[in-house]
Amino acid sequence: MHAREIRKGIQVIATVHWERRLFDSLIPLPDGTSYNAYLIRGSEGAALLDSTDPALHDDLMKQLEAVEHLDYVVSHHAEQDHSGTIPEVLARYPEAKLLCSKKAEDLLTTHLGVAASRIRVVEDGESISLGDKTLRFIYTPWVHWPETMVTYVPEDRCLFSCDFFGSHLATTDLYVTDKARVYEAAKRYYAEIMMPFRTVIQRNLDKIGECPFDVIAPSHGPVYDDPGFILDAYRDWVSPTMKNEVVLPYVSMHGSTERMVKHLINALARQGVTVHAFDLAVTDIGKLAIALVDAATLIVGTPTVHVGPHPAVYYAAHLANLLRPKLKYAAIVGSYGWSSKAIEQIAGLIPNLKVNVLGTVLHKGAPTAETYAKLDDLAAAVAKAHHEDDQVAT
Repeated sequence: MHAREIRKGIQVIATVHWERRLFDSLIPLPDGTSYNAYLIRGSEGAALLDSTDPALHDDLMKQLEAVEHLDYVVSHHAEQDHSGTIPEVLARYPEAKLLCSKKAEDLLTTHLGVAASRIRVVEDGESISLGDKTLRFIYTPWVHWPETMVTYVPEDRCLFSCDFFGSHLATTDLYVTDKARVYEAAKRYYAEIMMPFRTVIQRNLDKIGECPFDVIAPSHGPVYDDPGFILDAYRDWVSPTMKNEVVLPYVSMHGSTERMVKHLINALARQGVTVHAFDLAVTDIGKLAIALVDAATLIVGTPTVHVGPHPAVYYAAHLANLLRPKLKYAAIVGSYGWSSKAIEQIAGLIPNLKVNVLGTVLHKGAPTAETYAKLDDLAAAVAKAHHEDDQVAT
């Protein structure tokens, strides 16, 4: 890749990780990812915003070969995919100061070994002049670490948002060209990384909304030259409004739970409820996270393994508990051979989910006509709860 101009004197230096398929040894990356740094040249100074993941440090440093001098390097976020190559940048530009938030100072010294003498802390709302361009720093804590901030350049109406509004997407596109593809990638990114901080993101949306901008330049994925597209999406995702949808992660060992789940799916469909079912033995966990963004209800389906839920269900329940989606209702269905504590153990795994439990259906052995009748009742209870809830769009 080569540096490309998004405004006069402002270039994006993208390093594209085409082959990466897992982030933090946890998050699936079906479309790879990219790391965007931004070079801003004013009439009296120059600054580099962020860097790249250490795995692609050569790509960044090669693109900086033509840059003779930097006054500042800005760290919006201390995580290594953005700040990991900053020590190398600082070594090339010994006169440059590293600008960061107060909470980032400790993280940059402890995580990356940056000398404290190279760091200058900037306060929330502080501005630094590059001559005909101004860098205004806005703290956006917990988007998605405590030290995160963004940079606003008022003269060019550009917001440099780091992880905020990002999308894990390997692409050569400078701007968003395929909105459907970027929407899904950004929603996956939000679901897996941002959703636990939904409430504070609402406040940060209001905070950055005080700045008039025409461009949002994130640190992952293409640049938004139509900011309303991603702003509207985020406002929807963080709003209290839910959809008339059920997310149903399940796993089955000998078929009993699967038969129960499939009957329940059909019963919910007859009640007009949309179901997103995920067989945990084969599912992309990122798809599950995306579905949790909007759904009103979570129903878990599990067989019993040594008295408790299947290990895959443990993982899914723990993940949902960490992501803290805005869902409002829950239920558990499953089967067992001789004894089970699956319901009690699953309930103990999701203390962060402030949900109303609409029912549990746990059956010994293969499901019977009585089991299916109970599942029909559960489907009716879910539909009734959704229909009567003002926050569920039915």
